[in-house]
Amino acid sequence: METRKGGRLVDRPEFKTKPKPVTFLGKDKVSQAIAVMADKNYGSVVIIDSKDKVVGIVTERDIVKKLVNNNMSPKTTKLEDIMTLNPRVANENDDVVDWLRIMSNDRFRRLPVVDANGKIKVIFTQGDFVSYTWPDLIFQASQLAKASFMKGFSINTLLIFMVIYGVALIAAMKAFL
Repeated sequence: METRKGGRLVDRPEFKTKPKPVTFLGKDKVSQAIAVMADKNYGSVVIIDSKDKVVGIVTERDIVKKLVNNNMSPKTTKLEDIMTLNPRVANENDDVVDWLRIMSNDRFRRLPVVDANGKIKVIFTQGDFVSYTWPDLIFQASQLAKASFMKGFSINTLLIFMVIYGVALIAAMKAFL
């Protein structure tokens, strides 16, 4: 199978331009994470252990479903009490298409990406993969359009239509000149 240029996560332009994810320890309070998420307009924060390894993630959905829905206080609740434990984590050298498929099949939207030492580098979202798939989608749409238009037409029919169009075009030009 052909390896696509830019096929690794680290090769994607988004990898270099995304800001470093915000990290917290599990013992930190939810209110601290909410403040940073609101200030930076982030949808998640990464929870790390004392060795800077990813152990969890807290998303907006976690805050709503686990904190708000259970009437818990963000000022007293620890992030470890509402985080998603052991989230899927990619290595920066992993293949984009593999993770696009996994995220779609397993229905999650945020993918922490780590380096060879397990340190968090970026968070990819499903939206970050759109630029990778967009050229393929345009090509497939154009092929479907061609197939739909051409369905039921023989080459002879198309040639006849072209001749009729040409005659009509010449007649219209003579009428206006």
